[in-house]
Amino acid sequence: MKSMASTSEKILDIAQSLIVAGGYNGFSYADISAAIGIRKASIHHHFPTKAELVAVLVDRYRQQAETGLQALRAQVASPAEQLQFYLNYWDTCIRDAAQPFCVCAMLAGEMQMLPDEVASRVRAHFQSLAAWLASVLSAGAQQGLFRLNGRPEEEAQMLMASVHGAMLSARAFGDPGLFIAIISTQIAKLTK
Repeated sequence: MKSMASTSEKILDIAQSLIVAGGYNGFSYADISAAIGIRKASIHHHFPTKAELVAVLVDRYRQQAETGLQALRAQVASPAEQLQFYLNYWDTCIRDAAQPFCVCAMLAGEMQMLPDEVASRVRAHFQSLAAWLASVLSAGAQQGLFRLNGRPEEEAQMLMASVHGAMLSARAFGDPGLFIAIISTQIAKLTK
């Protein structure tokens, strides 16, 4: 049984890297088969359809993100520090090319073409992330750490768009430093 879980995880890991590299339509089971060295039939055994594979992948990604954000909230008291840790996470990923792009952001660019079971999960990821950011911004504003020009929910949406746009710009220009350059401007607007 351990081998099945291990194979499933390998399939999900490769699918994630392929989605980050080329999107939902940019990979096939043949690509995964070649990367792992297993037959396509074995992939179909674990994930009968591509939509099911990507839905499970997004669920795993969301769970990892939510666990990380909850741990951050529990371990770091200051909303300003929570926000900085979140931004530093992406800066490190982009600089190290460990995860240069959010898999859900990549999928969101293809929303109209995604199967409903994938699109709904991608949407749920962004709703969860926006709610977390709004709560951090709200707490920071109450503590006098952030200056909000609108409702926390609106500011969270702008910040989320800036983070993902900065990822895209850093990727497009091949300049990891661009991420922090863009985000720093947004953070400067929030801080007193």
